[in-house]
Amino acid sequence: MCHVRLIVMVRALMSLNLRDYYRPKMRTRRSLYRHHRTLINARSIMIAVLTYPLAACVAAGGNTAPVPSLAPSSAPPGYRIVSPTTRSDVTPPQMLTRLSHADVLFFGEQHDDPETHRAEYETLASIASLGRPVVLSLEMLERDVQPALDNYLAGKTTEAEFLARARPWPNYATAYRPLVELARTHHWPVIAANVPRPLASAVARRGITALDTLTPTEHLNAARRIICPLNDDYHARFMNEMHAHSTGSGGAAEPGDSLPAAMAERFYVAQCVKDETMAESIVNAKHAAPRNAIVVHFTGAFHSDYSQGTVERIKRREPSWNIVVISAIPVPDPSTAPIAPESGIADFVIFTKQPSH
Repeated sequence: MCHVRLIVMVRALMSLNLRDYYRPKMRTRRSLYRHHRTLINARSIMIAVLTYPLAACVAAGGNTAPVPSLAPSSAPPGYRIVSPTTRSDVTPPQMLTRLSHADVLFFGEQHDDPETHRAEYETLASIASLGRPVVLSLEMLERDVQPALDNYLAGKTTEAEFLARARPWPNYATAYRPLVELARTHHWPVIAANVPRPLASAVARRGITALDTLTPTEHLNAARRIICPLNDDYHARFMNEMHAHSTGSGGAAEPGDSLPAAMAERFYVAQCVKDETMAESIVNAKHAAPRNAIVVHFTGAFHSDYSQGTVERIKRREPSWNIVVISAIPVPDPSTAPIAPESGIADFVIFTKQPSH
């Protein structure tokens, strides 16, 4: 049975973002925009950890129904590409020129933003025009479902059979299915890069020692080497996001508002396990591909912003690789979003039109 308190916490986190965003008080436009992004990041981190057991409950509840075939929307794009380094707008062909030299591309997303998913599909489709071998890698699929994914891509099983085994995210049909189907059309490999949710959930509850209880087969679903420093910039950013979530609109925390420090630290260790596993998956996939292949990895932006998280762990393994990072940021109006606040966050920022609610 799914834990009631987890359900309540996830529901609260889902509503926190919009409730606080539409409470501007005396904030300036820029501070409101920055606050909104912080809330999105915090919410994404917390949901990613807290929904592991919930997803397992859902998966155990019955067979997964096949999803409909959904093509990307034909409406005009609601996004704008910029370079934080030069503080200037960038055209898609200009960005593609930079991507043409990359060994690995990270596309950091906010998971629930439709325009981000449109930009992801169009970016991946444009990479296909480069004529290079491509490997698609996804945070949203986990290592233990790789055989089911491979069988589907090879035409050995139906999509319904694949989805019944793959524990797809709730928005798979609209957000990630187009990417997988594009890869299938081009006969690209697709990597289920992430650590299985139950394993990450166990680490979030019990800490890194949870890995000591795994069988040799289960150990294959996590990175062989996991490094999780508690004194670097990534750790500081993670804890700041937890604090931003806990204090809501930015006022003083009330008793019971903030997460217990020990719990937040365990969440961070689970984050490291995910980062290390995705990094190892990407490196292994690149090594197995033709020499001139590009690995395109789609992930939550927190894992790749500021070249931290998964990016940093790939650089530790392969310091000579050319890694390009894109970060998608939903904003009320992409045409007027300031570039300066995003300095250092990524090689390219894609401002997307935030959905109206």
